[in-house]
Amino acid sequence: MTEEVIQQEEWKPKFNPWIVSVPIIGAAFMFVLDETIANVALLHMAGSYSASREEALWILTSYLIASGIIIPAVDWFCKLMGRKAFFTFSVILFVSSSFLCGISNSLGMMIFSRILQGIGGGALLPLAQAILLENFSINERGKAMALFGMVVVIAPIIGPVLGGWITDNFHWSWIFFINIPIGLFTVILIKYLLEDPPYAKKQKNVRIDTIGFFFLTIWLVTMQIILDKGNNADWFNAIWVRRMAIVCVISAICFFISQFKQKDSLVDLNVFKDKNFSIGTLIQVIVNLVLLASMAILPQFLQTLMGYNAYLSGLTMMPRGAGSLTSVLLSGLLANKVDNRLLICLGLVFIGIAGFQLSELNLEISMPSISVPNFILGLGMGFSLVPSIALSAVTLNNNQMTNAAGLQNLLKNIGGAIGTSISGTMIARCSQMHQYELVEHLNDLNPVYQERLSAIAGGMSQFTHPVEAEYMAKNVIYQQLVQQSTLLGFTDTFRMFSIAAIVIIPTVFLLKNINNTKKS
Repeated sequence: MTEEVIQQEEWKPKFNPWIVSVPIIGAAFMFVLDETIANVALLHMAGSYSASREEALWILTSYLIASGIIIPAVDWFCKLMGRKAFFTFSVILFVSSSFLCGISNSLGMMIFSRILQGIGGGALLPLAQAILLENFSINERGKAMALFGMVVVIAPIIGPVLGGWITDNFHWSWIFFINIPIGLFTVILIKYLLEDPPYAKKQKNVRIDTIGFFFLTIWLVTMQIILDKGNNADWFNAIWVRRMAIVCVISAICFFISQFKQKDSLVDLNVFKDKNFSIGTLIQVIVNLVLLASMAILPQFLQTLMGYNAYLSGLTMMPRGAGSLTSVLLSGLLANKVDNRLLICLGLVFIGIAGFQLSELNLEISMPSISVPNFILGLGMGFSLVPSIALSAVTLNNNQMTNAAGLQNLLKNIGGAIGTSISGTMIARCSQMHQYELVEHLNDLNPVYQERLSAIAGGMSQFTHPVEAEYMAKNVIYQQLVQQSTLLGFTDTFRMFSIAAIVIIPTVFLLKNINNTKKS
């Protein structure tokens, strides 16, 4: 271990790291929970504001955009205010804006409140990750990341269940009000337990990188708009999408150039020179893409094709939570006993298996047909995320943790947004393709079609005119065709995500194992 690393490791927290982790985990849990808890209540919110589903999607999008913008600036804000002060400010802003979300009486007020909530919450996850990694020694980081993994993996799964139950039994506003007691308790604990190491204290003469922040904002806002609205506009066939894509690409290029050239840059991109960090981040981005995409499309499948309500569709995610909890605990116990790369590979294989199982779904399935793949997928999430977070940070110094965690969580957010957008596009396009193929069989020369049409029309002719009965029978068969083609669109999407998890397995062995690092 080099002299620089030894100096970074000299600082030790005053309190036991496990005690300090309580408010840290509480803050991170609130943020991650709010990424998914509003999903199942979106239609109810749209109804309250007399808005369409497309308009109501901005309730989700505004939160992601705001948090995405603030994440890379976390390290800079810590230097400006001191990390403890900035962490406390972020929690207070998150709680206050949660209250505003709950009392919002218009769509505009709700979107504004969600932007504030995203600004406050965006810093919570990277700060929690950085503080946990610093407070625990290298030997215990596997256990620390197991604790962190419980938040990252399990909270998004609890979100739809809790959100569905609250929405069906009370009112959707309570999905925001529940943050208030948790947040206030967290602020009190932060005040008495958390302390700033020497390198995380408030610094003098800190300059803001206005150019970098400007290009970052333009980049992320335009990208999120394209991802959210591109499918409805037929992507690049729309002139405004092409123009906005050009602005997005130019802004991204300008942002990265400014970060390399400016002395006081918003983020330090040199951490990507660390092979473990770069590869570990790539793995986490892919896993987060699959996690959030599957979280978005599975409830849609159950509600639109299977007739589940908000609570039941959320309840089907519980086995995934059980699987995640199991794998996270096992990852923590095995962190220093087995090669962590093998755990990541095992997790990616589980994700692949679960994806292929979900690709075999049909409209006659029972609850276990959803529960078993979800449990396996949960196992895969825990085994792949927890060790990859630990391995990505093992070769970094403590003073790099806050910046590295911010960049990593920014890319994971982008991965999740892309995954959610890709899933919606794939379902729509694959459904259209299958509908085009299936409709060829609905012709008068097909005896099976004629037999089915006659059977349905015969039953309806008892209640209406034969001509009208035949017309209604054709409509029934066509609706069945649309339903089946939509089902095939969902199964194709699940299959593609499982393939993505399997394909990245070879990159895992490019990582340096945590035990090998300690020996070197």
